[in-house]
Amino acid sequence: MAERKHHFRKLNAAQRQHMPKSEFALPGKGEGPKGAGSGSYPIPDEAHARAALSRGAANASPAEQAEIKRKVHEKFPAIAIGGRSRSEKRYRGVTVRKG
Repeated sequence: MAERKHHFRKLNAAQRQHMPKSEFALPGKGEGPKGAGSGSYPIPDEAHARAALSRGAANASPAEQAEIKRKVHEKFPAIAIGGRSRSEKRYRGVTVRKG
């Protein structure tokens, strides 16, 4: 099976400031004007959503981590949260991918 690459497009400060709150896992919680800076976890695409999960696990409080996971799952239900995607099942200790 071919491994999918997720391309991460870099967001600059101006782009972050113009993004709607729905594009952030923790809108208004970050630094800078409108709280759209560091700590707000932008999720405009799958690559940023995966990065938000990773960075949140390392830096966010348990309550913030839960909110990040909820927002990512709401926007990108196919992203694995907690290790497995919805198309994977465990069978006798082995992860099996459906389809």
